[in-house]
Amino acid sequence: MKIWIKYLIGCALGILMAFFLPFDVPQFKAVLHFFTELTVRMGRYFLLPVLFFNMTIAITKLRDTGKLLRTGLFTLLTAFALTFITTFIGIISAIIIKLPRIPISVEKLSEPINLNIPERLLSLFPYNGAAGLFEGDFLLPVFILAGFLGAGFASDTIRAKPAFTFFDSLAKISYEVLSFFTDLIAIGIIAVSCTWALTFFETLVSGTFAGLFILLAVDMLIVIIGLLPLLLRFLCGEKHPYKVLFAGIAPIVAGLFSGDVNFSLALNLRHAKDSLGIKRRIGAVSMPLFSVFARGGTSLVIAVSFIAVLRSYSSLGVSLSDVIWLAGMSFGISFCLSAFPSGGPFAALTILCTVYGRGFEAGYLLLKPAAVVICAFAAAIDTAIALFATYYIASREKMVIHKDLKHYV
Repeated sequence: MKIWIKYLIGCALGILMAFFLPFDVPQFKAVLHFFTELTVRMGRYFLLPVLFFNMTIAITKLRDTGKLLRTGLFTLLTAFALTFITTFIGIISAIIIKLPRIPISVEKLSEPINLNIPERLLSLFPYNGAAGLFEGDFLLPVFILAGFLGAGFASDTIRAKPAFTFFDSLAKISYEVLSFFTDLIAIGIIAVSCTWALTFFETLVSGTFAGLFILLAVDMLIVIIGLLPLLLRFLCGEKHPYKVLFAGIAPIVAGLFSGDVNFSLALNLRHAKDSLGIKRRIGAVSMPLFSVFARGGTSLVIAVSFIAVLRSYSSLGVSLSDVIWLAGMSFGISFCLSAFPSGGPFAALTILCTVYGRGFEAGYLLLKPAAVVICAFAAAIDTAIALFATYYIASREKMVIHKDLKHYV
C-alpha cells in the first residue's frame, strides 16, 4: 500500500476517534498524549544520522563537480523569493478579508519568548563539534559539521576514499532505517491526527477563530495547489507540476497534523528520493536548507495573525507603515526560527507584539488558544515549499531521474 494512502487512512481514523472516544476522561487523554509524543519522537528518531551522513557525501560530490557554491546560493535565493511571495499573500489576504474581532484576553502577560540569536550563533560552533549531533531541534550545527567534513573529503579524494566509503555506507544504511520509521509512523499518525482534531474542534466550537482558520486554510490551498505548481510550470518548464504535489501528500499531511517541520522532513527526504527521483547530492543539501530557512508558510501565518490581533485591538485599520514594518519583520524573523521546528509562528508572534509595543505587548494572548492550529497550517505550507523548491533546484541542475506515478512510494 502506498504511503500516502496509509497516512490518509490513519488521519481519517484519528479524526473519527476524536468524535467517538471519551477523551474527556483523563486516562484516555494521557494515553493519547503518550502515543502522540512517541510518534513524533519516532518520526525524528533517525533524522540526524540521515542528514549528517548524506549531507557530508552530497557536499563532497558537489564540491568535486564545482557546483557546491552555486547550488547553495541558488537555494538561499529561492528561499528568499518564496518567503517574500508568501508573506505578500498573507498580508494581502488579511487586509482584504476583514476577520471578526477576537475578544480581548484578560490573561496576564507571560514572559516573552527570546530567540537568543547570539547564543544560537555561538552554538553553531560548540566546544565539541560532535555536540551538534545530539541536538534534536536545532539542525544547523549538524549542517555546519557535515559541510566541513564534506569539504575535507573533497580536498584530498585519495586519502579520504576509505572514510568516504565508510560514510557512504552509513548514509545508505541510515536512510533505510529512516524509511522503515516513515512506514511505521503511518500507524502513529492516528494518535497525532486525533490530538490535532481534539484541539481544533475544541477551539472551533467557540466560533471566535473560525474566520481565521478559514482564511489560513484558503491561503494554504492558494500556495500549495496554485502558487507552487504554477511557479514550477513556468520557471523550469515542468509539464506535470502536480506530480510533485502528489508525492507530497504524506509529508504535507504529516506537517499539518503534527505542526512540526522536522517531523515532516523525514517524509520529505524519502519522497524526494524514492518518488520524485531527486539525486542525493541535491536532495540531501537543498531539502534540509529549505526546511530550515524557507519558512514561507510561517511568515504568511505570522502576518495574518498579527493583522488579526491589530484589528482586534483597534478600529483604525492597518496603515501603510504598519504593512511595510510587518512585511519586513515577518520575512526576517522567519529565517531566525530554525530552533523552533514546532510552535515557530506563535513564538514569532509574541516577539512581534513585544517589538511593536504601543499597548499591543500582550496581543499574542488573543491567539494563544488557537496556537496549535495556526502553527499546523504554517508547517503544512513550509513542508510543501521545501519539496517543491528542492525539485525546482534539482530540475534546474538536471539531477532528477523521472519516475512514473505508479512507482511512487
